[in-house]
Amino acid sequence: MSELIQTERQDRVLIVRINRPERKNALNHAMYTALAEAVETAEHDINIRCTLFTGSSDCFTAGNDLGDFAEGLPGEFESSPVGRFLFGLANATKPVVAAVNGPAVGIGTTMLLHCDLVFAGNNTRFQMPFANLGLCPEGGSSLLLPMWLGRARASELLMLGGAFTAEQADRLGLINHICTPETTEQTALDACQALAAQPPAAIRATKALISRPNKDTLRATLLAEGELFGERLKSAEATEAFAAFKEKRKPDFSPFD
Repeated sequence: MSELIQTERQDRVLIVRINRPERKNALNHAMYTALAEAVETAEHDINIRCTLFTGSSDCFTAGNDLGDFAEGLPGEFESSPVGRFLFGLANATKPVVAAVNGPAVGIGTTMLLHCDLVFAGNNTRFQMPFANLGLCPEGGSSLLLPMWLGRARASELLMLGGAFTAEQADRLGLINHICTPETTEQTALDACQALAAQPPAAIRATKALISRPNKDTLRATLLAEGELFGERLKSAEATEAFAAFKEKRKPDFSPFD
């Protein structure tokens, strides 16, 4: 998947780029495997001190490839490609930074909850349309968003599933800085280089202490979300939502109770 998930090193920073522009960087199972392997590489390579996730100046990711995910998750969630990536990201001991532009849909938003710093272009549109697709929250969002934003805000984002701008994300405290699309990646890379220049053990200790209060609860939440997400993929509601998306029509959920 080297052409779809590209990696490069700049000094002590591993840059991981989502590169599937013809599908708005939609993620399939093979791409998740490549992303998980990149996280594992950064974790075990002593020469890497920080990881940067990015896409292009006009698209981060449109989320899951619905054609790929309509068939369900392969195997148990934790060992599935998406599970490997999410658990690897949640358990990373080294700092993770994201540079986001354009669509950041589904996991394109929830993965940011596990990043230490997030820089977004002013063209970014965040969205978590899980319920709209007959699915449920993933990526620990059902735990982290209510904890950080309060139940009312989290319910609005997760139940109504509407898009929100970089300015709104900034007000909610979900990102660190708003950039122009042309400068987002370089701004994030500068932050990565600054992190890489810090005392590495001190940075790992700080990250561990920040994550420590919710570590066990987050693991349990990821597992619960993953199990239910897999079930929801096979539901009649998701089948109708996916069909409507493919046929470019509004889904009809009226027959369901």
